[in-house]
Amino acid sequence: MGAPWPQVAPAPQGWGAQAPEASFWGAEGAQDRPEAQPEEEPKAAPRKREPYLDNVKFLLIALVVVGHSLVPTLNADSSKSLYIFIYTFHMPLFVIVSGYLSRNFWNSNAKTNKLVDTFVVPYVIVEVGYAALRFSLGQKWSLTIIDPAWLNWYLLALLFWRLSTPVWKRMKHPVPVAIAIYLFAGFSQISGDFSMDRFFGLLPFFVIGLVMQPEHFEMLNRMWVKILSAVTLLGAAGVAVFLGHSKYSLKPFYFKHSFQDMDLSWYMGLGLKMGLLVASLAMCFAFLALVPRGETWYTDLGTRTLYAYLLHGIPVLIAKEQGWLDLPWLHGPLGVLAISASCFALAIVLCLPETRTVFKWVLEPRLTWLYRRPSGS
Repeated sequence: MGAPWPQVAPAPQGWGAQAPEASFWGAEGAQDRPEAQPEEEPKAAPRKREPYLDNVKFLLIALVVVGHSLVPTLNADSSKSLYIFIYTFHMPLFVIVSGYLSRNFWNSNAKTNKLVDTFVVPYVIVEVGYAALRFSLGQKWSLTIIDPAWLNWYLLALLFWRLSTPVWKRMKHPVPVAIAIYLFAGFSQISGDFSMDRFFGLLPFFVIGLVMQPEHFEMLNRMWVKILSAVTLLGAAGVAVFLGHSKYSLKPFYFKHSFQDMDLSWYMGLGLKMGLLVASLAMCFAFLALVPRGETWYTDLGTRTLYAYLLHGIPVLIAKEQGWLDLPWLHGPLGVLAISASCFALAIVLCLPETRTVFKWVLEPRLTWLYRRPSGS
């Protein structure tokens, strides 16, 4: 999916409690793999974990599950409309939050160790697991580690974004540079190997997350901003319905295709990418403004989003291959509601502590034996 926020300015009340090992996924097993430290004087008890970002993370991961499950029904206008609405902002916001939680990633050995045991190892395990699952469902055996399968692309993209973090933090104007790279990437047909197409296609959102501060989130916690945000999302829903009832291509919403892939001239391509960037950011901040700030019934679920992300593909892939999502009644408004409700329930199950208990040895392996102990330990 703790240490205080960076104190460039006094942090607003309640914004000092995110766990030190936090990522988009949650705590990443920080309590289970503490970095070895010399004995020190007893410290004050850590402050309570900030619930707001955990609320955001659970709602986003639920949208990921819904979006992937809608694919077999995209011939229906209602399904396509919801798909466009979700894909315009859910992955960009996914990346913004990941960038925000990566700001201090290089400040300790324990965090850099996780580049291997929280990204590389699970990536390989999931690649092999999904290849085996596809083979068991009658598909040809296919395993290409450098070309991530389906949802696994995000682990590699986030790995490379985090590796690039020191570069962005040294720049005077990182956001304009990232936007320029994002725009000009459309001139080239970037290979999907190692998720490089998504690395460039979603780069501005990660860098925006890196430069955000707690006070930026507090600016969204105002009544007039919440009203404007509700209007923004309603307007976006209206546009999505219009596009869903047209023959508009879905390619732009994947943030990875070149102008040539989308059959666009260079100036139309640049205009489209810039417009989509603005629309996505508007929806991202509108969503952030409307998410509850305090404890909710799903706050705790937001601390285990890694499991929902990597495991939801198993039931979704089985449902697709078995034709369960091809039932005629699912191709309409009622079907969209049924799929959405079922996927929301699936996200809840996959974020339960019991799910983590069962799959922790695979998705959060203990690799402390792999690393050198810090000096002085």
